Amino acid sequence: MMHSPTASLIAPRAPQLSPRAGLGLKAEHFKDILETRPDVGFFEVHAENYMVDGGPFHHYLSLIREHYPLSIHGVGLSIGSEGPLDQAHVLRLRTLLDRYQPEQFSEHLAWSTHGPWFLNDLLPLRYDDATLTRVCEHIDQVQNALRRPMLLENPATYVEFDQADYEEAAFIQHVIQRTGCGLLLDVNNVYVSCINHRRDPMTYIEALPLQAVGELHLAGFAEDTDSQGQRLLIDNHGSAVDDAVWALYQQVLMRIGPMATLIERDNHVPALSELLIDAQRADHCLQTSKVRL
Repeated sequence: MMHSPTASLIAPRAPQLSPRAGLGLKAEHFKDILETRPDVGFFEVHAENYMVDGGPFHHYLSLIREHYPLSIHGVGLSIGSEGPLDQAHVLRLRTLLDRYQPEQFSEHLAWSTHGPWFLNDLLPLRYDDATLTRVCEHIDQVQNALRRPMLLENPATYVEFDQADYEEAAFIQHVIQRTGCGLLLDVNNVYVSCINHRRDPMTYIEALPLQAVGELHLAGFAEDTDSQGQRLLIDNHGSAVDDAVWALYQQVLMRIGPMATLIERDNHVPALSELLIDAQRADHCLQTSKVRL
């Protein structure tokens, strides 16, 4: 196994969330959750929404955390940035994780900062040796600072670099080998990227280090066309999970077995009762899945 020069001192661990369906925790659902205690496996929050000392978000999260497992998902570390990590951001993240002791923490394989500027997007990387070294060094720094392994999420992409040393799945494989981090397999991202780049989703999935998967994500997408009139999917988390993504999810479960699964809905958020229907569907898939040998 290869290791980066600053290899993480934190040993990898088995997934900590049970193989149940979870939901993203939204402010409009705080009171409903506390009043009804829905039967879901866990809740997930975006770390950056809780990087303050107090306020109503912390009040409600503290109450909900008493009853549910928790996954914290980062969107602002800029793991793939050419510059150094924002150490103040890392410290705020460590403080948050120390406070709530989530079962899992995850971040994106992307970049979102350039110098002092924060770009409100998850931007793609060139998969070459220089990027590999940089991403591994950043993950090592994060895992050592947090004193725990993290999960790295595969991206949804709309463009690719002409010159690259690795296919995306191979790049992720090398990152996980070098750092010992786990994989957050976003099934919707796989489907979106593979449709956009005219690839087979299961071929991509089979090339990933599936033994490292610690969580699955399901979400909805928007559909458009590109400049050539070809189908273009946008990972917008603004609609129900598409039937094609549900079908791909079931294929993934046949390959890896039951795994904690998040239903993501960040835009056009419906009533909690509607999201619970999707969570129940995912739970049914988890309970009835059979690994194909």
